Amino acid sequence: MILGMIMMMSFGLIDTFFVSLLGTEQLAAISFTFPVTFTVISLTIGLGIGTSAIIGRLQGSKEIEKSKLYATGSLMLSAMLVGVLATIGFFSITPVFSLLNASDRLMPYISDYMGLWYVSSVFLALPMVGNSVLRACGDTKTPSIVMASVGGLNALLDPLFIFGFGPIPAMEIQGAALATFIAWLVGACWIIYILAVRRKLMLPRLLTLNELRSSSRDILKIGLPAAGANMLTPIAGGVMTAIVASYGAEAVAAWGVGNRMESIASIVVLALSMTLPPFISQNVGALQIKRVKRAYSITLKFVLIWQFIVFLAMWGLSGGIAQAFAHEAEVGSLIQLFLMIVPLGYGMQGVIVLTNSSLNAMHRPMTALVLSVIRLFVFFVPISVLGSYLYGLQGLFVGNVIANVAMAGVSLLVFKRAVAQAVTKEHANLVDANPVSSK
Repeated sequence: MILGMIMMMSFGLIDTFFVSLLGTEQLAAISFTFPVTFTVISLTIGLGIGTSAIIGRLQGSKEIEKSKLYATGSLMLSAMLVGVLATIGFFSITPVFSLLNASDRLMPYISDYMGLWYVSSVFLALPMVGNSVLRACGDTKTPSIVMASVGGLNALLDPLFIFGFGPIPAMEIQGAALATFIAWLVGACWIIYILAVRRKLMLPRLLTLNELRSSSRDILKIGLPAAGANMLTPIAGGVMTAIVASYGAEAVAAWGVGNRMESIASIVVLALSMTLPPFISQNVGALQIKRVKRAYSITLKFVLIWQFIVFLAMWGLSGGIAQAFAHEAEVGSLIQLFLMIVPLGYGMQGVIVLTNSSLNAMHRPMTALVLSVIRLFVFFVPISVLGSYLYGLQGLFVGNVIANVAMAGVSLLVFKRAVAQAVTKEHANLVDANPVSSK
């Protein structure tokens, strides 16, 4: 999963690197797109979470045919919902990015990139949700191969379309979007072949309206709150981008690079957030709550140590990373400032992410959603804005760290309470199953 996630996250980072070679304005333009593209991606992540929870339960209870029906329904549902969201986004590019404080000078670059990116987003949804089906069935190797291959294809196509070669014209920033489109189209066709033909984990046909309605209802019960929780992140990111934009295009460019690096720095956390939930779901279903507590505890300890090592690495490499992405001294110094402060909070951010994914696995998506609201709009945005007001851009970066520390403490308390309630439920189920021995 770590290998697959590295290639998955490389999409944005590789796009950012090659676009940065075009100039600061193009780099700032693609940095503005991050909160919007992540909104669409968040919807697919949420649908994948709902799909994984439902398919995993059905596989565990040996309801194989029903599992196939739900797998087909999840893919159809994701294509429909992402298609609707992408259509709305396509026709609202200018007003949305105007709200994010994108200047008129940057708008042509943003339109060139987002117009084609929205078209590709439907094909993005299919492999992401399809991979959730595979993971729910206990296969994490195949999703990694798919993601790594698709990410590698994107990396190969990026320079080809951005700068041109032979008969292929230089498309600049639009070339990055075309590379993403082709890569995800290949990924979508591949994952459908794996699920429908090779592994037979889905039905080789479209569902009827009644079948789609029935499967969608259960998937959305978990998927919508999870998607909502994930979509709050880019909304908060949009607010933060608008604030950073007040410091100029150089600050936005640095902020965009920092966010892309954050994705890479959080690879291990993201991989665990996809592998820990099936483990927790199965053990909750089997009423093995002690195993849930132990898995959660071990995972958090590991993440805190690992992310501190990542912070030290990013501190030491901050100068080199800044030079790689920036052609102007001011942009480079701001990238370095970001990398020397913000990564200090990545360990606590890992606690927050893994707690939310664990709560979704325990079929408590609304609790995870509430925690996401508290994290972003009680801690992250207000504390960062206050830091910006008091100490400028450096204060905003420090505010990010403080917000993560505070929210991690809240997350731990909430999960402890959820586990206590699960233990109570486990005891009640045991009493119901064997009232004589319980007495």
